[in-house]
Formats: sequence, structure tokens, C-alpha cells
Amino acid sequence: MIIIVKRNEYIINRIFTPLRNWSWLFIPLVALVGLWYPKMGLLMIPMMIALPILGFFKGKFWCGNICPHGSLFDRFIYPISFNKKIPAWAKAKITLVLAFIFFMFMFTKRVLAVTALWGTTPFLDKLGFIFVMNYFMVTIIGTFLAFFINPRTWCRFCPMATFQLLAYKLGKFLKANKKTDAVITISNNQECLNCGKCAKVCPVDLSPYQEISTKGQLENEACIRCSTCVVYCPVNILSLKCHQT
Repeated sequence: MIIIVKRNEYIINRIFTPLRNWSWLFIPLVALVGLWYPKMGLLMIPMMIALPILGFFKGKFWCGNICPHGSLFDRFIYPISFNKKIPAWAKAKITLVLAFIFFMFMFTKRVLAVTALWGTTPFLDKLGFIFVMNYFMVTIIGTFLAFFINPRTWCRFCPMATFQLLAYKLGKFLKANKKTDAVITISNNQECLNCGKCAKVCPVDLSPYQEISTKGQLENEACIRCSTCVVYCPVNILSLKCHQT
């Protein structure tokens, strides 16, 4: 499935696998149904376990292929968004760090408060409600930014994306993900037209044609491995391949 809308004079695209096309359904299940049935928030626990594991081996793959909010923003908000460039403040490391620290502090504080109810009937409801409210607020803030700025503005400093990134850095440090982490790779630099189409279609405002390393690969850790630039490269010289030595 392909969604096509106009931004300025360019045609900007999104591509969807079946999973990415429908993963947005997880949001109303948790963020809305959870307001009445708080235990629905407990569905977030396996997700939070999966995030660092997947991040360790494949970087921000979750963001570009599975994330329910990414699915929501790209499928429904993107066609009506102002579609501006993602602002510098959203990409800044200080924003990423502060958002992560704030999220982890508030989350930990609330979970510790609920642990006092361990073994009582309300415990699971109270615990689930913490996840519900976190997911609800992310949906509200992320949707606001997606509509008025860019669909993937939130994604550049999302605490869960940072969680993946930290796990990814650990995987790189241990040299444990070279055979699992597929990154954008150019087959022949000389065939590149420098047309900038890969930058124009990138959901997170990267510029692969300008950022490809001497090894012929995009090493920017913000890449979400969505394959949009691969699909829309006019000369078909981009692909997702594991790290080259």
C-alpha cells in the first residue's frame, strides 16, 4: 500500500507492509479502551521488553516497521499534515536526553508508588493505568506535532526510540549486531544522480545521498529502516544490507 501526498512541489511517499498498515489499531486498544479497562495497559509490558531486544540487533527498525504511532502518523495524519521540515530542536541531542530522563523519572516514580499495592486487588489496574496514561499522552502530543509540523516529529526524540538507540549502541560496542543490522546501502556511488529523492521521501528528514559513508552505507543512527528511500530511488541503487567491513 502506498500513500502519496504533495509537499511543496515534490511528491512524498510512504510505504506500508501489512503489519505497519494495521499496527495503529494497538493505540485505541490501549490508550482508549484502557481508560475504562486499565489492565489493557499491561499489553505495553511485552512491547517494552521487545523494544531494547530488537533495538540491540536492528537499531530503530521498530520505529519504521512496527510502531503503532508511526503507523498512525504516516497513515492518517500524513495526508493532512502541514508537512514542514522537522525542526532542529526536535533533532537535538539535548531534547532527546531531556525527554528520556523526564519519561524515565516519571514512569519509575509512578511504578514505585504502585508497588505499595502489590498483592492487593487494585494492583494490576493501577499498574496498567500508568501505561495507559503514558500511551494516551504520547498519542495526544505526537498527533499534535504530526499535524502542525511533521508526522515524524515526535519520533526524533521519542523516549522509546531512545531506549532502542541505547540498546543499539550496546550492540555495536559488543560487535553483536553486524550480521543482523541491515542499513541503507548504495550499490554504486557513480550511478547516484544526486537528485535528492531519497532525502525528499525520508520520513525522518535524513539525506542518504549526502550521508553515505566511504563504505557505501548510511551510518546515521536515526534511520528507521523503513525502506522508503530504497523503493523510490529512481535508479534502484539503494538496498538494506548488513554492515560492511
